Amino acid sequence: MERIILHSDLNNFYASVERLRDSSLVGKPIAVCGNVEERHGIVLAKSEEAKKFKIKTGDTVWQAKKKCPNLVTIEPHFDEYIKYSRKVKAIYARYTDLVENYGIDECWLDVTHSTGIFPPYAGEKYQRESGGEKYSDGFLRHIGDAVRLAVKSELNLTVSVGVSFNKIYAKLGSDLKKPDGTSVISLANFKNVVFGLPVSDLLMVGAKTDVKLREMGIRTIGDLAAADDDKMLAKFGKFGKTLLVYARGEDVSPVRAIGDERDIKSIGNSMTCPKDLTDLEEVKRTLYVLSESVATRLRESGLGLADTVHLWVRDKDLNSFTVQKKVRHTALCGEIAKHAYDLFVSKFSPPFFVRALGVTVSGMDKQSSQLTFEEADGSYSKREKLERCVDEIRKKHGYSSVQRGIIAEDEAEMYNDVKGTHLIKPALFEDGEGDNPDNPDGDGGN
Repeated sequence: MERIILHSDLNNFYASVERLRDSSLVGKPIAVCGNVEERHGIVLAKSEEAKKFKIKTGDTVWQAKKKCPNLVTIEPHFDEYIKYSRKVKAIYARYTDLVENYGIDECWLDVTHSTGIFPPYAGEKYQRESGGEKYSDGFLRHIGDAVRLAVKSELNLTVSVGVSFNKIYAKLGSDLKKPDGTSVISLANFKNVVFGLPVSDLLMVGAKTDVKLREMGIRTIGDLAAADDDKMLAKFGKFGKTLLVYARGEDVSPVRAIGDERDIKSIGNSMTCPKDLTDLEEVKRTLYVLSESVATRLRESGLGLADTVHLWVRDKDLNSFTVQKKVRHTALCGEIAKHAYDLFVSKFSPPFFVRALGVTVSGMDKQSSQLTFEEADGSYSKREKLERCVDEIRKKHGYSSVQRGIIAEDEAEMYNDVKGTHLIKPALFEDGEGDNPDNPDGDGGN
């Protein structure tokens, strides 16, 4: 039987929630932006009215206001976004327990075995072909519309829904009709709908991959689907096979059940600094702030210990650099921060001007690593217990209630709870090249 997979994407999510909080913003060009004084002054999300002025996620505030002098800028209210995200996902859960998160504003739903929950459909439900069941496009659109209209009527938020027979095409479909639309990519029509689209529209084809594909003469998804397997494997390795599967509509990956986080491959946080960092001690302090968040989230995830630390650096000219190293399995802030700092000093020496930093860990062992001599001797275990105690104290009394000495040296960093103010989009596909390592956060800006 043909699977029925939905991808639901909340439209202009942050901006839409801000309008629910303040109805006077309706109809105005608005942008949700980071704090300008703290150098987080970039556009995180924008309204449809702002998009008409070609304002983009990632624009600086001054760039955005140059494009649209009447732009209304608003600081984010992350607690509200999380609250509404949970409400939307509660609606999805009424249709199926197979609801897989892709950040705060996107989800996949597998409703293959719950079609009876949806309102009756007046048209033909399915047509039989080659002895199997193949749903009509009208029936599939009816299902997508039902989910879309439920969110709109109950929460006054709009979503764009893609309906298809796999996750990749469903994601692609949700981008075709924005805002507030339903698109169907079915077994009957997928070649006509998909193959003429730019290859950059395909999930996992970022800017770097797009350039490499163009060098091979591949410009559309159809070009990629028809590409020679051996040439793709030679150019991209294992990732080349993944791209071919995605383009050809052959992906069969399941939609994870609610609460199933087996798909998380990395955990990280990044931040733009209030001022350019020019001193190694400033860099080290910031890396500890980030590593506190990463280590805490790693321990909460239940995924065990990580064996790879990644460092991302952006300089004052907005050039980005990434580097990584294999390490002894760890979930300790001190060890993660030290590895990140070692990576930094191996690549940078004064004078430097660092605008932003990011720390990520990967290679989680799912709690299966063998203890080293040091761990068996109790040193590692004692430090991990201490950090878990700090986690519990902070939950009860706030982030700044317990702080490391190096962080306490800067009063501003005492209260810099990166974990509590960043919203993470999980890395669901392990074969990707990581075209955008500097934006691990879901931006709510579609």
